Amino acid sequence: MANLLGLMQVIYCKGTEAEKKAISLLSKLRNELQTDKPIIPFVEKFVDTDIWNQYLEYQQSLADENDGKPRWFFSPWLFVECYMYRRIHEAIIQSPPIDDFDVFQESKEQNFFESEESIIALCTHLQELVTTVEDLDENQLKDAFFKLLQVSLWGNKCDLSLSGGETSSQRTNIINSVEELKPFILVNDMDHLWSLLNNCRKARENTSVTRVDIVLDNSGFELVTDLVLADFLLSSQLATEIHFYGKTIPWFVSDTTLHDFNWLIEQMKDSHHKWMAKCGADWETHIKMGRWVYHDHIFWTLPHEFCVMSQVAPDLYAELQKAHLILFKGDLNYRKLTGDRKWEFTVPFRQALAGFHPAPLCSVRTLKAEVQVGLRPGQAEQLAAAEPDWLTTGKFGVLQFDGPL
Repeated sequence: MANLLGLMQVIYCKGTEAEKKAISLLSKLRNELQTDKPIIPFVEKFVDTDIWNQYLEYQQSLADENDGKPRWFFSPWLFVECYMYRRIHEAIIQSPPIDDFDVFQESKEQNFFESEESIIALCTHLQELVTTVEDLDENQLKDAFFKLLQVSLWGNKCDLSLSGGETSSQRTNIINSVEELKPFILVNDMDHLWSLLNNCRKARENTSVTRVDIVLDNSGFELVTDLVLADFLLSSQLATEIHFYGKTIPWFVSDTTLHDFNWLIEQMKDSHHKWMAKCGADWETHIKMGRWVYHDHIFWTLPHEFCVMSQVAPDLYAELQKAHLILFKGDLNYRKLTGDRKWEFTVPFRQALAGFHPAPLCSVRTLKAEVQVGLRPGQAEQLAAAEPDWLTTGKFGVLQFDGPL
């Protein structure tokens, strides 16, 4: 609710009729949420309206079995959380001329600027790597890959949806923290990722393309960590193409949209620091040359779990099937991969995926929600005894792989 109040205050300052209309719609949403009103269909026509309303009918059918309508307090949390953010978007698109306004943009940009020292350190590290990458032996290349993979993992801590939109910027040099953070990785499948990509690199004579897809999470500092990893994958020849997937609409406060993606690269390119500017220029070139490709798709902002993607969004599923490896960043993607169910902690990751396997995939996620699978027997119990909130603080992470079928 702090998010909604903050949004309403930001919008109200604009003072025009459009903003006042948006505030009125957001106030209605807040009242419905606080008083456990029934979930209502969407009224404003948008590309996903019919899909959403069909899903609401499905939830209605489940609620009818219990003699009621789907309501805020008694519906699946993943569903109502996604529904809330979609209703925020509906309030904006019903209020032209601000119908393309990103109510979270200021928070996302602040996260980037407040993380600048850490970004500079990361860009400096990358440029040092790139200039020496051809001289690295296989073990050194593996170590460099592991380090940047872990940087991308811990960059996932910078999540504004969990902090109520308050700052969650990165203020320390994360490169220096990688080794001390390694014990907090509960499932560490980095060796599987290395074997897969290194084998692709060695077999390049038979396969001209090695494609890695990254399903993005947060913009700002986390996005920088993802782009640094992507740059290294190209320069090391562990991949020849990187495909990024972001959100079509503002989502969960800090999730990456096309505007965020382009804005960040532009900011990097215009930086007064030479290595930040070099990264920005290189990344722009990767896009122009087709080595980096950005996609968005409305499926990422639907409430569906990923195991139904092949039915709901077959075009997206077919696109993901072209990858040699898919990295799913962040907590929301993990919840949708596993259906956000209360699994036993030792249930295998593949079982929780419920048949979703367009290509070999890996969840790169810090734990901020009460779902986790694939742990060793007794591991969860030990964690709970030492730290009761281990599932939700973001202190622990996973690099959890599901390989070829």
